[in-house]
Amino acid sequence: MNNYEMSKEKLLEFYRQMVRIRAFEDEAIELAKMNLTRAAVHTYNGEEAIAVGVCAHLSDDDYITSTHRGHGHCIAKGADMKKMFAELMARESGYCKGKGGSMHIADMSIGMLGANGIVGGGIPISVGAGFALKYNKTKNVAVCFFGDGACNEGTFHESVNFASVFKLPIIFICENNQYAISTSVKKSTNVENISSRAVGYGIEGITVDGNDIEETYREFGKACDKVRNGAGPILMEMKTYRMAGHYYGDNENYRTREEVNAWKDKSPILRAEKLLSQTYGCTEEDFKTMKKEEEKIVLAASDSAKKEKEPDPKDLQNDLYDATYADIQWKAFVKQ
Repeated sequence: MNNYEMSKEKLLEFYRQMVRIRAFEDEAIELAKMNLTRAAVHTYNGEEAIAVGVCAHLSDDDYITSTHRGHGHCIAKGADMKKMFAELMARESGYCKGKGGSMHIADMSIGMLGANGIVGGGIPISVGAGFALKYNKTKNVAVCFFGDGACNEGTFHESVNFASVFKLPIIFICENNQYAISTSVKKSTNVENISSRAVGYGIEGITVDGNDIEETYREFGKACDKVRNGAGPILMEMKTYRMAGHYYGDNENYRTREEVNAWKDKSPILRAEKLLSQTYGCTEEDFKTMKKEEEKIVLAASDSAKKEKEPDPKDLQNDLYDATYADIQWKAFVKQ
């Protein structure tokens, strides 16, 4: 068995992670309904196989940059769900002391360089991380998650070009979930596969079924090994679908229920269940048991976060960017 093949144990582990992400997002929606969240909530339902299949190949010393739809990336990379819920509910113990909210979770200790509320905002950050990794001559990689809408932003083109020129250890992952807010990718992008844009930058482009945990895990593993060994950046497009609206409260009047239901039948969790059932004999009762176990873990994290304190108003102006201090540091650096 090579590094990319799937054992029963590995598939069960991935299934649990996907179920955990789904349970987290379902609870985030419930918190939003109760008006306990303090910012817009963008769920990852339907895209779980991408975060899980990718992050399974990464260590804490590998970097990722995320998007406004970043809860799944955080969990798959190993973030603390209690701190995540605390951030969503603007609690002092949240990842950003309750000041960032759902779209700005970061954890440097696990290589999670931050979610980003700006479309395409994480792409140049990943290039900076990749440049640092190459400068320090490591075998680590930077992974940049972004959506199909971001591939039409200038930051995408500038960043991929720069990474190509300097042969940086980056995997750019376009999570093509078919819509940029309410705009279909078919109306905004005149290519069948976004990965084909890689040709213009002289790098490899790969399109993957992002709802297939086996394919996602295998193909990213191959790409990751190439990049670790000096092949330069790779652009991967992972085709998927967000089952919920763009954010909690979205009226979704830009797509039909028939389309949504058709994609729900191709959900990565359902497909993993089918594979586990047909290949390893797992039963509906097995799946129900695992779901209940993961839901219990998620709800415990949520309940614990609810009890945490809200930030002290006196802390409002702390943690802000200090331009004066930065200027002093820069002048000191130049003098060296």
